[in-house]
Amino acid sequence: MERRHLQEHDRQYKIFLYVFYGCAVVMASITFFGIYSMAQDWNEEGTFIMGDILVQTQVPFENFANLSTWLFFSCVLGWYCVSRIGWKRTTNLHSYRMGLLQLMLLGFTIICLYEVLWTFTILNAEITSQMILNGQTPDIDALAVHYPDVLRPWNLIFATKIWLAGAIISAHAFYLSTKPRKSLEELES
Repeated sequence: MERRHLQEHDRQYKIFLYVFYGCAVVMASITFFGIYSMAQDWNEEGTFIMGDILVQTQVPFENFANLSTWLFFSCVLGWYCVSRIGWKRTTNLHSYRMGLLQLMLLGFTIICLYEVLWTFTILNAEITSQMILNGQTPDIDALAVHYPDVLRPWNLIFATKIWLAGAIISAHAFYLSTKPRKSLEELES
């Protein structure tokens, strides 16, 4: 069975579209909540930890999934839906534009993979050093890296999930950009 591209009249197209809208609402809600909470922390304390509130807040109930996990999930799922329903917009990218896009996507993939490995390495080093110094497992959700700006550190769990989402999305987009393309007329005939 040959895989065919989704058309606007297909039932699957509407499902992917509605799932994308749901993911967009989730991403926007979590982002606005995070920005609002960080602004409050900045006004009260003069500093904030990027993503800390998203790691500390669990939804829909205690000990389930934190907001950073929901953000990660909705980013990756939303991207997949976009890649399935937005295929027509990429059929007219040819020659140098597609080459530039592929180079950009490859660069994003490499940068995101580096950041995932870096944050994961720092996270493991923090856990190990605190276990050796204190003899007990630290609160992993509260670990942060104070680099490159001491006033704006990143929560390591949040950073790892966000960079992993970026790496998955960039790598998938790069993969899709390297697949052989047919013209829109060939696909619809």
